[in-house]
Amino acid sequence: MREIVFDTETTGFKPSEGHRLVEIGCVELVNHVPTGEVFHTYINPQRDMPEGAFEVHGLSEQFLSDKPLFEAIADSFLEFVGDAPLVAHNASFDMTFINAELEMANRPTLPDEQSIDTLQIARQRFPGAQASLDALCRRFNVDNSSREKHGALLDAELLAEVYLELIGGREPGLVLEEKRAAASAAQPASTSTPRRARPEPLKPLLNEDERAAHRAFVAELGDKALWLKQAG
Repeated sequence: MREIVFDTETTGFKPSEGHRLVEIGCVELVNHVPTGEVFHTYINPQRDMPEGAFEVHGLSEQFLSDKPLFEAIADSFLEFVGDAPLVAHNASFDMTFINAELEMANRPTLPDEQSIDTLQIARQRFPGAQASLDALCRRFNVDNSSREKHGALLDAELLAEVYLELIGGREPGLVLEEKRAAASAAQPASTSTPRRARPEPLKPLLNEDERAAHRAFVAELGDKALWLKQAG
């Protein structure tokens, strides 16, 4: 099964207010394993960069001025995505911007049913807990120390790890075997010690009077007594 984990950066919150995409980052998963195939591009939004958005992702109007327009990368993006499920954190936000750009570029839009929202999954699994990407990285011990600012490709890579933790994507049996193997490696190999004969036999615990009493008791049981067979 092929899936695409993706993230976007924008100039603001709503395409209806004139905001545009400035970055797309995608990571390919096959059978819940990253393949190493990615799609990443910066985009010239053909507008100014609001200060609030710049503080989030650090992409300036000057930096983006020589980057391709969305129309120039639309076909390669659609080809990379194909019909694979699209995994995003707060997917409705990213899908809204992607489809707004596709419409302006006269390209087919992507159906909302194609998206998987990890924010929704996280809220269902951990009601009342923080569900931001950073919070989930902390929960699942995913190293996000290099995430000083938001970046579409970096966030997509982190989200891919978080997504697999959220859905239990790794085979539970495999994890169990890994733990067993690690535990075995940490313990010294067992060795068998040959049994040695005692230098002197242990002294009997019964005295002669007790032995005589026991023989008399067994004699009363008859010739078929189990004690006689054991003694034989």
